[in-house]
Amino acid sequence: MKDHEILEKVSRGDESALDYLYTKHYRMMTRIVLNNNGTEDEAKDVYQDALLVFWQKAISGNLVLTSKISTYLYSICLNLWRKELDRKTRNSGEMVEEVTFQDFERNEKVKIIHECIDQLGDVCRKILTYHYFDGLSMPDIAEKLGFANADTAKTKKYKCKKKLDMMIKRTYTSSDFLD
Repeated sequence: MKDHEILEKVSRGDESALDYLYTKHYRMMTRIVLNNNGTEDEAKDVYQDALLVFWQKAISGNLVLTSKISTYLYSICLNLWRKELDRKTRNSGEMVEEVTFQDFERNEKVKIIHECIDQLGDVCRKILTYHYFDGLSMPDIAEKLGFANADTAKTKKYKCKKKLDMMIKRTYTSSDFLD
């Protein structure tokens, strides 16, 4: 299902589109929480809350997408988890604050990468997302995208990654992105 189809279905109140989104992006969205001092239950809660925000905005007609739905959901999850970590920090002290600040810097880097990936062509965006965020192997990517073999997918991934690296270097300074 394409993003515009999903948005159209959600806007009409079709919950099957929401189920589709939940399943499709579950791993990527929950990883935000799991990689930043969260539990599996917290990750599920944050993702469900993010989908609820998406649902409510789409139903109300106030949702204007300027990116892919996955990027939008990622931003919501990141913001919800930041708020939760901030709440936890206030309740537990300074040590958590230092750790979460480092985690947020890492997440900001991931956000920059996502934004740049969204600007790449469709094939590059799919290859890099499948490989780095969905964890698919080269043979799986080759099959999914109709390439001749895994070597073709690997070569294409290499070229796409170089293109992404150049885009990031052109758009952001090292202080925005590098440690």
